[in-house]
Amino acid sequence: MTLVQMQPRSTDATAVPRTVADAMDTAGPQVCDDMTVEVALSVMASARTGHLLVCDDSGRCVALVTRAQLTAAHDGSAYSDRVQLRDILGDRGPFTSPVTTMAEAGHMMRYNQVDALPVVDEHGSALGVLALAR
Repeated sequence: MTLVQMQPRSTDATAVPRTVADAMDTAGPQVCDDMTVEVALSVMASARTGHLLVCDDSGRCVALVTRAQLTAAHDGSAYSDRVQLRDILGDRGPFTSPVTTMAEAGHMMRYNQVDALPVVDEHGSALGVLALAR
């Protein structure tokens, strides 16, 4: 016979689901979409991060770009030192809100096959990043 130890279940019927705000990291490096790919790679290396938040000229977060995306653009046949982030961004999403539940955010990440989501406020300003634990 195997002995199983049980954990008592909370009796609080009004338990609030955990939200993205509870698990997100600070926003980290934010760069403008007119920055060149070359400079963005340098910023990413200096910050020792795998992604950068990209903002437009009004400060709204428009995308999250990864080292893999930047490297692919840099190594592409159409690359020149004038290629800007806005030239390679393509699909500009997904984003999430700090009040989104972790379950919803997890579903969104699986559906969109992304390892990190920008967390933005109601004005589109970056608040942080929700990233898969490594």
